[in-house]
Amino acid sequence: MNRALRNENRFMYMLSTCLSDICTGISYYYAGVMDVRDDYDSPTRTFYIVPTFLGLSYMAILAAQADRYHAVSAPFKYSQRMTRNRTLLVIVGYWVYAFILVAVNNLVTTGVAKAVTGLGTFVANIFSIAIMIGLNLRLFVIAKFQLEREPPSEERDNKRASIYLIIIVAVCFLIAWLPWFLLMTVCTFRGGSCFPFRNDGTDPLRILARVNALITPLLYIRGCTALRSTIMVKVWRIPCCKSKG
Repeated sequence: MNRALRNENRFMYMLSTCLSDICTGISYYYAGVMDVRDDYDSPTRTFYIVPTFLGLSYMAILAAQADRYHAVSAPFKYSQRMTRNRTLLVIVGYWVYAFILVAVNNLVTTGVAKAVTGLGTFVANIFSIAIMIGLNLRLFVIAKFQLEREPPSEERDNKRASIYLIIIVAVCFLIAWLPWFLLMTVCTFRGGSCFPFRNDGTDPLRILARVNALITPLLYIRGCTALRSTIMVKVWRIPCCKSKG
């Protein structure tokens, strides 16, 4: 509803994250009410469509981190490389990629699917956690030292705010997801069942991961003045929040 926000790449990643979080919330209601287990042998499985929405939130946060790192560390190259159309192409790309994996996972035999999923989950978890921690530390250093050398300006304030926001989002994400990552890693090597609870809606680790889908949009609204003002004025139409002029 705000063209100025739509022209900024970071808000496109926010939109992607919130769309996947909405789908996560809807699917969580289904998984919590029904006796749903997304296991290969479960008669109530969702063919891994429901967990894919959580994965899309995960991929969106990773992509947003990489985008902010690129924008701050190489601002001139970033403006030339990452146009809005290219940013949208990246977002569409990982949405399509996620559902291609869902399709492939349901077409191969159960043994092959388990082997590919187990190995892929382990490698992706280790690789992604390392990237998130490394990029967060690097972004913090940039925000603390490099931006302080720039003259005061609105652009510098926007850069600092976007860096701090994505760091907070990533930290909350790690807190919510790290227990589930560790459980999946242990289950991968043990070869046992990872479903000790009745369904996804009663598993505290899965609940924690899905709570992150609620926390992330709230953090975006709380930490971004432009987004908060747009929601207040154009979505909820609160006149007291309109800026002068």
